Amino acid sequence: MQTVVLIWIGLMSLWSFATMGYDKQQAKKKGRRVPEKKLWTLALLGGGIGSYLGMQTFRHKTRHTSFRIGFLLLALAYGVLILYLLGLRIPGTPII
Repeated sequence: MQTVVLIWIGLMSLWSFATMGYDKQQAKKKGRRVPEKKLWTLALLGGGIGSYLGMQTFRHKTRHTSFRIGFLLLALAYGVLILYLLGLRIPGTPII
């Protein structure tokens, strides 16, 4: 089960990263954009890390506070989940 969740997060992060890049490209060309609801959905369904990295890499949606904070928090949450699933402990946290 752990492997499935890790693969899911990885695939969703890749999809989210690519979608951020595509949306930035469309914004530059004044083409058809990806709805913000879809960007949030991808991030919430496991792509938080990819969404945040895509936002930083493509310099996209960085002026929107909700995206900056929300994607960062999701990336951190999924990062902690990955560490937990891998059996790694964050220093200073209690053992559960």
